[in-house]
Amino acid sequence: MQLQLPDAGATAALAERVFGLLPDDTAGWILLLEGELGSGKSTFARAMIVKMGHSGPVPSPSYTLVEPYRLAGRIIYHVDLYRVTAEDELRYLGWSELDDGLRIVEWPDRVPALRQQADICIELRYAGSGRAADIDGLSARGRQLVSKLNAITTSLQD
Repeated sequence: MQLQLPDAGATAALAERVFGLLPDDTAGWILLLEGELGSGKSTFARAMIVKMGHSGPVPSPSYTLVEPYRLAGRIIYHVDLYRVTAEDELRYLGWSELDDGLRIVEWPDRVPALRQQADICIELRYAGSGRAADIDGLSARGRQLVSKLNAITTSLQD
């Protein structure tokens, strides 16, 4: 699925739509956010975290690597792998202990094997003065969500 995102507001709206399609229990879900620096990964993650009920700043986890949020019966882990150089470093992040929540992962290309575990991959890229998103379902439940997102988006454009 491909979408044009003319501005940061459109990126935030996409995050809110994706959130609206997630089940109440998001434990174990993995959402990958790929793209160049400045392409909207953090904008997307912040919008989703705010939509889930967080108020206040949503700092980039560039230095902490993982920022946890406990919101309305859900746990979200905002993960930034930019500084990760090898797959075995995930062990030091406590990766296996994060399966009790939704993992929103920026820079997943640092650990290519994550695609095998993930449900959805959203690649954000520059497109003229705005951005574009390529959205892929990587698991059965991820493909279901992307199919629903496509139906909603198509009906909004009609």
